[in-house]
Amino acid sequence: MSIQAALPTPYTPTQTWFARHRSVIIRHGVINVFMVIILAPLAWVLMLSIKSLPDSMRGQLWPRKFDFTHYNYVIDKIDTLSNNLFNSIYVTGATVFITTFCAVLAGYALVHLKTRGNVVIFTALLLSLYFPTRVVAIISIYEIQDFMGLINSTSGLILPYITLNLAVSVLIMRAVFQLVPHEVMESARLDGAGPWRTLWFIGLPLVRNGLVVVFIVNFVTAWGEFLLGSTLTNDQEVRTMPVVLAAAQGGMGQWAWPRIAAVYVIVVTPGLVAFTFAQKLFFKGLTEGVVKG
Repeated sequence: MSIQAALPTPYTPTQTWFARHRSVIIRHGVINVFMVIILAPLAWVLMLSIKSLPDSMRGQLWPRKFDFTHYNYVIDKIDTLSNNLFNSIYVTGATVFITTFCAVLAGYALVHLKTRGNVVIFTALLLSLYFPTRVVAIISIYEIQDFMGLINSTSGLILPYITLNLAVSVLIMRAVFQLVPHEVMESARLDGAGPWRTLWFIGLPLVRNGLVVVFIVNFVTAWGEFLLGSTLTNDQEVRTMPVVLAAAQGGMGQWAWPRIAAVYVIVVTPGLVAFTFAQKLFFKGLTEGVVKG
């Protein structure tokens, strides 16, 4: 063997660049794979909603003929569609506002106010996350709603929806307020600010990214909730959009796949729009450690 053959083969500029950025390439490759997995079904449903009925029977993504009449068909056939869309907006908006308000107060009190039983409350909230509340407590929730006269009421969905993510919302806000130095809060109190003023002018501006995380978590849960929405309501007019979507899937005669896809697009579009505008603050809040225990 010659000496030249024993020497290691020198790296080419391309090999050197790949070796230097190998971890970045692998990381972005994994992210792109998961992005395709998430976006591919959405793209398929979107394209299905504008396909003609003959094209929907073919296994091709791109239609030979675009047909936008399915959205008109959905609006004509579902007479209560505008009411159902308003119900989803109303219930989701009220749920997000009340849950976020309660979570802010609870998180602030657990961290920056001297109250008794903080450890007990925190432990109870943490343990509640391990119980399948929607499945186990569905009968109890129905009996409570019936006792209060809230069955088959759109407003009656707000209280059960609040309970779905109240515990996790409080834990998120507690973790966010732990990032706020106690010295900042104490200095505000020494200047004569009360608890409410300290929270409003000092605390909230410092935890606004955490508020966005709580907003998104509650919005997604309330907007897509089906089990309680279908159990606690009977009439079509008082139901929310996920329940209407499931009802449309039940009739496979006139509700062909493109028309069902059109209903699905109408249901998921508001959530995608809301997340698009809040995504920067949402991910910034996550990177700041708002989901730590």
